[in-house]
Amino acid sequence: MSATYLHGARHRRRLVIVVRADPVICGHSGEARNLAEAAMQRGFTEVRVVTWTLERLARSGLPLKPLESVEPYGPGIVVERPEPVGDYRVPDGRHLAGVVGRLVELFTDGVPTVCMSLYLSPHQTAVSEALRVARSTGRPVRVTTVAEAVGSDITHVVRTAVAEDRLGAAAHVLASYLDADLPVAVSRYTRDLIVEAAAEVDARFGTRFAAACRARVEVSYPAIDTAAYVHADPAAQEQVLSRRGLVRDGYVFFLSRLVHAKGVDDLVTGFAASPLCRDLRLVIAGNGPERDHLHALAARSPAAARVELLHDVPDVEKPALMAGCAAFVLPTKPRPEFVETFGIALAEKMLAGGGPVVTTDTGGVGEAVGPHATFVPPGDPAAIAVALDEVLALPPAERATRAAAARAYAMQFDRVAVLDALLERIPDEETGRVVFA
Repeated sequence: MSATYLHGARHRRRLVIVVRADPVICGHSGEARNLAEAAMQRGFTEVRVVTWTLERLARSGLPLKPLESVEPYGPGIVVERPEPVGDYRVPDGRHLAGVVGRLVELFTDGVPTVCMSLYLSPHQTAVSEALRVARSTGRPVRVTTVAEAVGSDITHVVRTAVAEDRLGAAAHVLASYLDADLPVAVSRYTRDLIVEAAAEVDARFGTRFAAACRARVEVSYPAIDTAAYVHADPAAQEQVLSRRGLVRDGYVFFLSRLVHAKGVDDLVTGFAASPLCRDLRLVIAGNGPERDHLHALAARSPAAARVELLHDVPDVEKPALMAGCAAFVLPTKPRPEFVETFGIALAEKMLAGGGPVVTTDTGGVGEAVGPHATFVPPGDPAAIAVALDEVLALPPAERATRAAAARAYAMQFDRVAVLDALLERIPDEETGRVVFA
């Protein structure tokens, strides 16, 4: 697809993104925002983010940002939260029905549309059903679909379905995924995971999903607003640190969801055991189901007086907190319910600059950081302590050299570049799908 063509186009062009959007704390809600902003830069005349009502999100148990901390989307981007359809006699599916119904309306108004779903369950399910219904209306449908899968689509749904001998559930996810004109995965690791899981379904039930996944699924790394990190105002960053009572290079930093798989417990223990951290603070930023447990763990730590948990960090503060830290540690570890399929926070940290990154070579993390991190084994607090002592002892010149190389590597995840690469891969055969170039 030609970006020049899009910039010069006079006709309407729409991008629809179906996702768990803000205020959900999730890297892919941020990715949706970045793709939306990039689409406006690339000449789309409108972008619609179709997501869930605030009331449903509040009841879901998902970690949420404070509403007042959520930044507005740019001009031309509309966030839609369709109301549920039906009443108490519809015990489930009311909200999904609302999303499907709104998508049908968008798909049948004649505007050429690219529709992208982030997460397969239930977002690609909604897209597939809406497209089926839209085509049944007899109205003109000019829609191309992109489905992006993350690891939890496989670990939470497909493999659970296989373990529980539920063909229908596994087939539903994989068939909906392959319904898309362009099925993509957030990393090579995730793509391999999808093919392996499809092969498990085939072996168990005699289906034929693996070959189709192997042939059709491509990799599209998450889209990041690199400018927010690379071109941040140093004076504004110092103000953020001052408001938080922090000083540059005076703290070790963690930022992600507070779940067991992120390894925060290992970090607290490793930090307390590190001699070179004795004069530093540990700042843990995030929210999630492990929040109360981690507060209790931190209170029992020998370094309790130097450990602080922040649950109110807005996106605009992230670049400053990342750039100001002495080291950034995300010791993620594989769990049955979650494996890090990329590591958006790690790439953001490398863009921000600041101290070195310490992490684990788990899942797709290696693709996010390349050779620009210090790796420790998962679930090993002692190794975290050693790694912290190693990176904190680096001379300033070497720290600066490493930071520059890390930033250069992470620039490949710029949101405009990621969107352009996606659009160039959209099929353009004469099949009624959208043709942009």
